[in-house]
Amino acid sequence: AYGKAIDQRWKGPSIAAKFGAVATICRSMTTDINDFPHTGSMTYFDSIPQKIPACAISTWGAEYLSDLLREDPQVKFFLKMSCERLPDEKSFNVIGELKGSEHPEEIIVVGGHLDSWDTGDGAHDDGAGVVQAMEVIHIMKSLGIKPKRTIRAVAFMNEENGVRGGKKYAELAKQNNEKHILAIESDRGGFAPRGFTFTGPAEKREQLKKWKPLLIPYGLYDFEQEGGGVDISPLEKAGVPVMELYPDPQRYFDYHHASTDKFDGINKRELEMGAGSLAALIYLVSEHGF
Repeated sequence: AYGKAIDQRWKGPSIAAKFGAVATICRSMTTDINDFPHTGSMTYFDSIPQKIPACAISTWGAEYLSDLLREDPQVKFFLKMSCERLPDEKSFNVIGELKGSEHPEEIIVVGGHLDSWDTGDGAHDDGAGVVQAMEVIHIMKSLGIKPKRTIRAVAFMNEENGVRGGKKYAELAKQNNEKHILAIESDRGGFAPRGFTFTGPAEKREQLKKWKPLLIPYGLYDFEQEGGGVDISPLEKAGVPVMELYPDPQRYFDYHHASTDKFDGINKRELEMGAGSLAALIYLVSEHGF
């Protein structure tokens, strides 16, 4: 439900300003009831000159405020914010690759993003994905595997604030006339893997389904859902098939964009299982093409 709910945070301030609001208060996008506010992206519409302050409050705070408003519709809310917009700083994607032994010109990208919101450590969003992308190459090198196709691990910069790392990567891929046969992202937390989402031609999905018996022993059973990651969406627009590791989704939004997203919230075994699942799928693609 996250994708259908965040419009309240994303465009709420501009819509509210149009009707004379002086600020907006948004209930945090999490299913848990706690006192940890969850932040996230928002925008101001150029067509609406008023730029009013906007904040997210915890689900517990939202429940409490709703109770107060029911008791007294004239209740007053004191809002003080100290955030500021700082100038942009130059940043970089970080890339490592394992050259293909037979088809080095065909590239399989696997990645996560380096940046995070400043309320926590960004452990699940998306330190876990970055580590898993690196681990794919580490696993193959440790096992002495020489993939037929090039495997490129990318730690994308600036996903949270404009997808600029993903856009620059796709721009350079086009400029360098690179051939990407698949892009995979891990950006749903470091939880136990359940499968992969996929967006691309129908025949590619059928090929993925043929590998299902090989992947079920890893606990991977769900290959039906659409989707790829945000960082690889510019590659998707360029016609590259995209996938995303689909882990157990029940706990992700307890941590997402909140101060609870810290290193101690990562389970090592689940993180390893996700990395192994990515490596297994990428090995199949590298050996058989896609």
